[in-house]
Amino acid sequence: MRNAAAGKARSNVQAKREVATRWPLLFGKCPMSSGSSHFQLLLTDPASAARRGRLRTRHGMVETPIFMPVGTQGTVKAITPAHLHEIGAQIILGNTYHLNLRPGSELVRELGGLHRFMGWDGPILTDSGGFQVFSLAKLREIRDDGVAFQSHLDGAKLFLGPQEVMTIQRNLGSDIAMVIDECPPWPCEKDACAAAVARSYRWAGQCKQIALDSGFLAEGHHVFAIVQGSTFDDLRREAAESLAALDFPGYAVGGVSVGEPEPEMLKQVGATTPFLPTHKPRYTMGLGTPPQLLKMIALGVDMFDCVMPTRVARNGLVFTPDGPMNIRNERFRADPRPLVEGLDNYTSRFSRAYLRHLQMAGEMLAGTLLTIHNLHFYLDLMAQARAHLEAGDFTPWSRSWIERYEAGAAVR
Repeated sequence: MRNAAAGKARSNVQAKREVATRWPLLFGKCPMSSGSSHFQLLLTDPASAARRGRLRTRHGMVETPIFMPVGTQGTVKAITPAHLHEIGAQIILGNTYHLNLRPGSELVRELGGLHRFMGWDGPILTDSGGFQVFSLAKLREIRDDGVAFQSHLDGAKLFLGPQEVMTIQRNLGSDIAMVIDECPPWPCEKDACAAAVARSYRWAGQCKQIALDSGFLAEGHHVFAIVQGSTFDDLRREAAESLAALDFPGYAVGGVSVGEPEPEMLKQVGATTPFLPTHKPRYTMGLGTPPQLLKMIALGVDMFDCVMPTRVARNGLVFTPDGPMNIRNERFRADPRPLVEGLDNYTSRFSRAYLRHLQMAGEMLAGTLLTIHNLHFYLDLMAQARAHLEAGDFTPWSRSWIERYEAGAAVR
């Protein structure tokens, strides 16, 4: 009975989703004036800060809220661009730090840019590499003009500053390029955090000027600023307001999910979004779980990325509406059901028993099939969120969805 009810609910949401996408005026949702040529704020939720938007890029439109699968090194691990298209991925993420170390951004440029290099024809957002410098690199030295560091691969001495990260992302052909910033650790002293915020502001301004002078912005690429401030509300407000005055095409909430507990993480996001421009896209970097995504949508965030769904898939953990499920468990040895009833993708043709067998046998196909499922689960959750925003019931639906997920997770 529960599966039948869930299938009916999914069918109703799918019908609303299709009608609202094709004929938004039937819902009384005439697009609001966005104040920018590349982002339309279509509607806001009356009971929260959740938003329904549409972002235009050089490689197509992105419907928000959206999750971006992470393709750090020019590939979303274990799956192909064809798989990404089949599960409805609209935009993916690459990484400046890793791609510049290997194979090198100049080689990628010579071979036609990252889209052609990896065979993906949709939008690509590239992280500037700043977080990787601070988390992976050895013997880094923070300077006013950038960061000197040693490669985590071979110890080579390297440097990243505003000029370098913008040149690399131009070579890659990024649709959305991120500025370089300094990500403070958690916990950190306020004075050190304030210095990082000030330095990140200067670098952001330099990145935008470089993008203007080089024609990067005029060609239709976007550059997003990153708001830091750790757990200090006043620093986050200061960073958000000062960066908003620079009029970037979009903004990210950075420095979250770096070790702090979830309530503190959500507090940081909530302390930032009210001070970002209303008619620009908002992106929270590097997180999170399905309930966290819905909670942050309610705080006014439009875009997300995270390695979690792909990383845990390779270890046999899959996401379901009733919480995460370890497919390695003995109870799935003879289970004939798909992972999630009604979530139709290539993986859904296989039983839990078969998927468990692949995982237990160490077969590479297990990682591919479970990754397809997990990413589709995340992307479908965002599609449901968009549909419920259009239907006007996002807040009660989101609350109910989170309650079911967390209740199921508690008993597994």
